[in-house]
Amino acid sequence: MRVLMLSLLLHAAPATPVAAASLPTSESVAPETRARLLRREVAQVALAQVRAPDAAWQPAQRDCAGLIRYAYRTAYRRVASERLASPLWKDTRGEPSDFADAETLLVRNFTALGRDAATREALRTGDVVAFRQEHDAGPVFHLMLVVRPEDRAHAPARVVYHPGEAGASVRTGVLESLATEAPLEWRPVPANAAFLGFFRFKEWMS
Repeated sequence: MRVLMLSLLLHAAPATPVAAASLPTSESVAPETRARLLRREVAQVALAQVRAPDAAWQPAQRDCAGLIRYAYRTAYRRVASERLASPLWKDTRGEPSDFADAETLLVRNFTALGRDAATREALRTGDVVAFRQEHDAGPVFHLMLVVRPEDRAHAPARVVYHPGEAGASVRTGVLESLATEAPLEWRPVPANAAFLGFFRFKEWMS
């Protein structure tokens, strides 16, 4: 994927780490508590990659979809490892798989929530902002991971993303700034035809 020219995001306010907490075993927590812990861990993992990528995140897997796969898998390993007894994702045929590219994540693994400002305001950690940019070689999908503190007064919602270029750093910025200050083709607003919408992992829809 081509490098995103989103200079307004590159040096936005630094990401605020989510406070670490000891994690109970998944068998001992209610489903709503497990979901909250999973979201917290997704945030922890994603923001940690901004500072320095984990050695466990293989360089060949470092792109926008790879960040989502890595953050989710690591969160599940920490909170609900039994879920990883089978692959977390579905492939283009809908079969369980350890790999899914950006388009397949959207089509087979996430559910569209909407494209408007009200949906943007209701996003939670782990949700995805999706774009499809048209190039001569064909369409390029790009995903950004949402990180939003449970206490919204604590800090604004952010996006965390890998720009797709080999060796590039993971970046972060304020979601509202993306919607109001980025070049139009990268704004998550209805007026932008390249903006596909906001998405949520299907297993987290209940």
